[in-house]
Parts: sequence; structure tokens; C-alpha cells
Amino acid sequence: MEGVIGILKLTVKKGTNLVICDWTRDTSDPYVIATLDHQKTKTTLVKENRNPVWDCDLTMIIKDPKAPITLTVHDKDTLSEDDNMGVAHLNLSPYIEQMEMRNDYQDLEAGTILAKVQPDEHNNFIEESHIIWNKDVITQDMFIRLENAETGEIEVRIEITPVENHRLKLQDEVVEAK
Repeated sequence: MEGVIGILKLTVKKGTNLVICDWTRDTSDPYVIATLDHQKTKTTLVKENRNPVWDCDLTMIIKDPKAPITLTVHDKDTLSEDDNMGVAHLNLSPYIEQMEMRNDYQDLEAGTILAKVQPDEHNNFIEESHIIWNKDVITQDMFIRLENAETGEIEVRIEITPVENHRLKLQDEVVEAK
């Protein structure tokens, strides 16, 4: 896989208080499309639910560590085009900065918080997000407010596995993947 630096495991856990798209039933039929570079994958559909639990693992490859992940929530329609229920963008940079230092974490206890990422205008987090060391893997759980929607949040987790013998490049420095 030429140019691949890592494998992204994106777990789309659940949605909360999503907008009503099917007014006759006061509900929606939501699913999420995740896009990274030119890759697109989606969760399962949850029928008639504004608080869906997807708990769906999506896998994508990372070539550019600066590329954001876009998550778009849709409502499935049978007779017309699916409705857009909101969008969220994930910046991988804080996570990758911690991943670059993962060799320093080998002696840490599982569950150790490596970094705290505060809500700001770039991430739409609802609350502070923690990047956590979990026995040879780094995870980040996030609660994200959807943009372009009256209401709605999604909960996701990211985990990246570096591809051996490739380099991570972030902020013009190069670090060997181990």
C-alpha cells in the first residue's frame, strides 16, 4: 500500500437528539457516512430513532495525517434523496502528535490520559476529549456537536495503527513508525 502511514479504526458509537426528518412519525432513519481523503464508508441504518446506537467500526487508510475526517449524518428516505442531518469534522493532529511519542509510553499504566483536547472552533467538541494510552494502543473518545443542524450530537472513538516502515509527518518533522 504505497504511501499509507496508518490504518484508522473509527467507531461511530451513537447519536443523541438528532433532528426530526420524518415529521409524520416524529423520528428519523439515521446513518453516518465517514469520508477521509477519497475514501467513503458508512454505518448501518437505524430505523425510526433520533438517539441511534450504531456501535459500528469503520476502517480507512491514512495517507495524509493532516487530512480531516468528515462525518455526515443522513436520514434514509425511500422515495426521495436522503436528508442531511448535520456534519462534523475531526482533526487527527492532536491524536497523531501523541502517537508520534508512543515509544515513550510503554511503561505507562493502561487508562493513562496522555492529552486533553479542549472544545474550540475547529473541533465542535461538546466537552473536553481525552487521548488515552490503552496497552499498546492510543484511543480518543469524542462527543461532537453536529454543524448545519438545529440539534444533534454524535459520539465516536478513533484508534490508529501505524503501518510498519512508513513515516508520520506532522508539522514538517518526520518520525519513523515503529
